[in-house]
Amino acid sequence: MATCPSLLDAFTPFGLLSAAALCKLLAAWEVRTVAEGESLSAPGAVCREAFFIQQGVLRVVARLPRGREVTHSFRREGQFCTVLASFEQLAPTPLYIQAACPARVLALDKSRLDELVQQIPPLPGLVAQLIQQELLDKLHTQRAYAGLDAQARYQVLLHHQPEVAQRVPQHMLASYLGITPQSLSRLRKANC
Repeated sequence: MATCPSLLDAFTPFGLLSAAALCKLLAAWEVRTVAEGESLSAPGAVCREAFFIQQGVLRVVARLPRGREVTHSFRREGQFCTVLASFEQLAPTPLYIQAACPARVLALDKSRLDELVQQIPPLPGLVAQLIQQELLDKLHTQRAYAGLDAQARYQVLLHHQPEVAQRVPQHMLASYLGITPQSLSRLRKANC
């Protein structure tokens, strides 16, 4: 069994915080276990929490008219997840976060982060660097899929996010790839 990624390891490469500040920051996160399909935020509401994924996969999803869902991204172990614009601006969003498989996350409420920003002066710089890193990762992933047909998008998924392809239900993967579950099933059979 793989070990859980460390929140400390996510913060230390930037070298902006003292040991005491890191301890204070790490203590602010709440451990949460979520079941597959459980929502961590709600569509149409403000996303008030940021998450660090220790185990499992989360997805950022939008529910469209008639109940159809579109998966915008998957986040996995060692990554952060929130609906950034909603979290930063405390604005409602049609996007929400859902566990794509059983998961263990660390959660930090926006109000608690705001308190920590007042107590730890270098924290805004660290948060800015984390956001930049996450956005660059997301941009890299989006570029990998751009302009590809379904077969090629599936191959990119297998190459760049194999753990997602193995652990996430087929209907969620199909939504992410922009195809039907039946088409995904055919692609999987063709790749066996």
